[in-house]
Amino acid sequence: MLIQVITGTTREGRFSESVARWVMEHLATRADLDAELVDLRDHPLPFFDGPPPARAPREYPTGEVARLGRTLDRADGFLVLTAEYNHGYPAVLKNAMDWTFAEWQRKPITFAGWGNVGGARAIEQLRQVAVEFELAPLRHAVHILPETMMAVRRDPDGTAAFAALEPRLTLLADELVWWAGALAAARG
Repeated sequence: MLIQVITGTTREGRFSESVARWVMEHLATRADLDAELVDLRDHPLPFFDGPPPARAPREYPTGEVARLGRTLDRADGFLVLTAEYNHGYPAVLKNAMDWTFAEWQRKPITFAGWGNVGGARAIEQLRQVAVEFELAPLRHAVHILPETMMAVRRDPDGTAAFAALEPRLTLLADELVWWAGALAAARG
């Protein structure tokens, strides 16, 4: 199973780099999946202004959009890393999703979020968007509270502070792999 870990933030000094390192190190220990990091910084897209991609699947208006679309198409499931900005998820993540559609369909998606309430408001909004994309949003998520964020920033290697969240990440990954396998079989 190819699970893509998508960093949904691009701001300078972003916390997502610490989360991505921790998640990728954890997933690398598993024999039941291959994890690929998809950093939205590597996919600079124009602001969405095209026709709805649901009406013209995989008809990409630019090379950058095509590259992102082909990348997402390879995945069997997604783990999106998201900050909570002003009670919502980052605009760069919404923009990346809006440029694509068919690439997401009938695949599971789950989230790791951070912020004042562990990114819960952003994650709930993303679950609603996921349903519209015909994704299968999973129940389990990792919520990183400000206390953990501060501890991670103080930690020299940046990952020991995540230790208390390891069981949650394991459960999330177990469920993501199960759903990715079930939905891949159903997609044929």
